[in-house]
Amino acid sequence: MVRDLKQLVKAYDVRGVVPDQWDESLAYAFGAAFVEVVGGSAVVVGHDMRPSSPSLSRAFAEGAASRGADVVEIGLCSTDQLYYASGSLDLPGAMFTASHNPAQYNGIKLCRAGAAPVGQDTGLSEIRELVESWLDEDGKVHVPAAEAATVGALSSKETLGGYADHLRKLVDLTAIRPLKVAVDAGNGMGGHTVPTVFDGLPLDVVPMYFELDGTFPNHEANPLDPANLVDLQAKVREVGADLGLAFDGDADRCFVIDENGDAVSPSAITALVAEREIARAQANGEANPTIIHNLITSWTVPEVVRDLGGVPVRTRVGHSFIKQEMANTDAVFGGEHSAHYYFRDFWRADTGMLAALHVLAALGGQDGTLSALTAKYERYAASGEINSTVADQAAATEKVRAAYAGLEGVTTDELDGLTVAGPDWWFNLRASNTEPLLRLNAEAKDPAKMAELRDGVLAIVRG
Repeated sequence: MVRDLKQLVKAYDVRGVVPDQWDESLAYAFGAAFVEVVGGSAVVVGHDMRPSSPSLSRAFAEGAASRGADVVEIGLCSTDQLYYASGSLDLPGAMFTASHNPAQYNGIKLCRAGAAPVGQDTGLSEIRELVESWLDEDGKVHVPAAEAATVGALSSKETLGGYADHLRKLVDLTAIRPLKVAVDAGNGMGGHTVPTVFDGLPLDVVPMYFELDGTFPNHEANPLDPANLVDLQAKVREVGADLGLAFDGDADRCFVIDENGDAVSPSAITALVAEREIARAQANGEANPTIIHNLITSWTVPEVVRDLGGVPVRTRVGHSFIKQEMANTDAVFGGEHSAHYYFRDFWRADTGMLAALHVLAALGGQDGTLSALTAKYERYAASGEINSTVADQAAATEKVRAAYAGLEGVTTDELDGLTVAGPDWWFNLRASNTEPLLRLNAEAKDPAKMAELRDGVLAIVRG
């Protein structure tokens, strides 16, 4: 292990290879530092199904306890189940997971009481610096004894039932028609949460890869990669399912497949859920409810929101920006292109499961198919995210800016990377924070225009 932890501590979480980059000794240090930076008399800790997760989470718990905090261990859980525990118990929390990364990785997602995010600008940098101060020249950890601290107590608590009950109070599924739903858990935590959340609903569930296995023997638990949706798409067609749901490794994201086996874009799901949440807020007397969307979701989302009397607010990509803007605006809902969905009634945290329940309620509340239901939210042709390896990202971005600057009817902004928009098209070019990559997303009213736009920008970037 090395003394500089910048490669391990990312913008929003801790993530790296075990044991090459970190191990139980560092997990212990992170637990102690978390309590020192965030404060509080107690914390809640949970973990996913990766082989390294139980020992890492226990080491973190012991480190937190060494600083006098009582630790509530909730054991196996999804990330949004940890957020539920943090919110319902009003405690800071730590979730041990590397989400969709391969088996040799693990990480920590941290939050303050009420599931408020901990990122680089909200405490994570201070935690990293404190842990680094406890490393010697060889990278070995030496956590100093706490000053006059009574060691905290470790206790366990079951939260899965409460998590399921809370979600089902937020979406009424009692009157939906029976639906057949294929669910691909990817050997991740969806296999733990889906049976309890869906129990008793009028659903014929066709389970796929529900066995908890952090080595991911069937496919990576990353539904953002189309290759990992192939099995679910085939199963939906094979069994004649009304829809398919695919969860990532820690089950905080959910991707949706329609009855034809085609993927429904996360932007369409954002628009669908936004419509339902706007209607619910308006029924409760809330005028002009706010919906958050990041700048690479489809133009469809703000259009739908405005059509329904809501207020769309555009943000940078990333959960810390979404959650902060939700707090600033008291937004009822937020969505991202990556299938992260955020709900005010879920402590502004992201939960793919709640989005899935909204889709089930919308589909089951009428007689049509999912493809027909979502067609009105698919107004544009989108490229999806396309990565290009570029040594000088700034120079390549400047070439693109110069190519489009001054064109009639074209606007640019730099909220997050470079966004260029025409009357019926737009594209965004963003640099990766961790790799020499430029990420392109393009959208146009006409598929041919989208292809022309995509190929033109890529020719400049890769030229």
